[in-house]
Amino acid sequence: MQDGLDNRGRAGRRSPGTLGRHLARRLVQVGVRDVFAVPGDFNLTLLDHLIAEPQLNLVGCCNELNAGYAADGYARASGVGACVVTFTVGGLSVINAIAGSYSENLPIICIVGGPNSNDYGTNRILHHTIGLPDFSQELRCFQTVTCHQAVVNHMDDAHEMIDTAISTALKESKPVYISISCNLPGIPHPTFVNEPIPYFLTPKVSNQLGLEAAVEATAQFLNKAVKPVLVAGPKLRVAKAHQAFMELADACGYPIAIMPSAKGMVPEHHPHFIGTYWGAVSTNYCGEIVESADAYIFVGPIFNDYSSVGYSLLIKKEKAVFAQPNRVAIGNGPSFGWVFMADFLTALSRKLKKNTTALENYHRIYVPPSRPLKRENDEPLRVNILFKHIQACLQSLLLLLTFYSSNFFPLTCGETTVIAETGDSWFNCQKLRLPENCGYEFQMQYGSIGWSVGATLGYAQAAKERRVIACIGDGSFQVTAQDVSTMIRHGQRSIIFLINNGGYTIEVEIHDGPYNVIKNWNYTGFVDAINNGEGKCWTCKVRTEEELEEAVAKATGEMKDSLCFLEVIVHKDDTSKELLEWGSRVSSANSRPPNPQ
Repeated sequence: MQDGLDNRGRAGRRSPGTLGRHLARRLVQVGVRDVFAVPGDFNLTLLDHLIAEPQLNLVGCCNELNAGYAADGYARASGVGACVVTFTVGGLSVINAIAGSYSENLPIICIVGGPNSNDYGTNRILHHTIGLPDFSQELRCFQTVTCHQAVVNHMDDAHEMIDTAISTALKESKPVYISISCNLPGIPHPTFVNEPIPYFLTPKVSNQLGLEAAVEATAQFLNKAVKPVLVAGPKLRVAKAHQAFMELADACGYPIAIMPSAKGMVPEHHPHFIGTYWGAVSTNYCGEIVESADAYIFVGPIFNDYSSVGYSLLIKKEKAVFAQPNRVAIGNGPSFGWVFMADFLTALSRKLKKNTTALENYHRIYVPPSRPLKRENDEPLRVNILFKHIQACLQSLLLLLTFYSSNFFPLTCGETTVIAETGDSWFNCQKLRLPENCGYEFQMQYGSIGWSVGATLGYAQAAKERRVIACIGDGSFQVTAQDVSTMIRHGQRSIIFLINNGGYTIEVEIHDGPYNVIKNWNYTGFVDAINNGEGKCWTCKVRTEEELEEAVAKATGEMKDSLCFLEVIVHKDDTSKELLEWGSRVSSANSRPPNPQ
């Protein structure tokens, strides 16, 4: 940590502050402006101190799970998120969201209002527990899904515990857990100066010898290849290596592919971009180019059963370089530790020979996709028609921004972010071609259905200048629907496409059964009910392409400053071909018999 105060007047400035105020100022200092909370008796005093901080806004959520998802979405937009819940009943509710953030390498500060400090070690049984005098159950649960835990139940080292937890979240890019006894937030202590001393996080520097060796070995490996390719993975985010990746892409001339969970991290308007590499469900012609390459460099990849389509990728280790945030591995050869991704990519860009062979091969075989046929009037809407219109907005409405007044807000452009829910939206949204500066978020590693409702809330709260476009299936929406209420309450203007196909379509394609059919809701009626005439919210049911065109025009025009909820009604079996292929392969992986003992 760096001392942000000079020596003059140091003693005069150090008036005692309180724990609650210190925490609030620390959150503001690291970039948190909105905290997502659910009040409970153990955190009420702490919430008083948070709302007393003028630069901090408290966003009350309908439940703890959504508060955690909202902090997740907020961190994706702003770099760090925070949520506040109560002891155990709140903590064990938010923990599912925190686990998802851990899997996605997002720094979330999860704050829990804990028992009175006098109750620790007394053998008393408290409410909001499982009836045992041991209060550590919640802590033990969080130890597996956070990178640091702090239980603050006395004042002497509270300052250090809070600061260490927050700085660790930023350094490790993982969630942390802070429990604060309910009787401590308002207590002054000399260690809490009015203005917290600024953090100084020492940047990580690569081992120079290891970096040089890794670059030299990788350059030799790739420069002798005939048709190498470059593939971006999701750990580009945690490594903060986007710019270095693009420097390498510009220098080497290789075609650029992305793994599905890296969508939005690489500009898709780049002339070398060829699409998503996702094995058998890759973008047309992208999979063929990647898998036929004689060398590939994967930057920040995560290979799991979902991203590998049931472990069916045709990637050969001996042809690959894997660059992770702090390590580089080359084929079946050496690996180099303490080599950081951005340093490695920047240095490598100066060593690689330009090679456009694979890119030229791609252009030779590429055939532009045909557009879906125009449907008959009043014919039931199909999902591919829906995404045709979203893609058309991506390509053309951005241009309209040049000619219309600043009051016109296109559906999807450089001022928007697409959020895709777990399910068929993964595959349909993956096919969208994103314009420059258009964001894209989804949760592939953890894949918790319902995540997108809270994430949309959090992302929109952090990036008020953007319009969030969320694509959510009906089954997922039923898990977390309540916090559309919070979006309305805070004046958000996202567009939500609720795709109503009558059930858990992604589960149907993995393993069907009656449990995948859900009770149909009147979704627009539900949103109208929670709006209750008190907010700026517009809902619409869409059954045909004509109705969709009218709804999109209204959402981007007359209702551009409102939350727009479009219920898109489609057939239950209307799925993407990618989901059909992916589902069958994942099903096959799930149903493998036990290995012989």
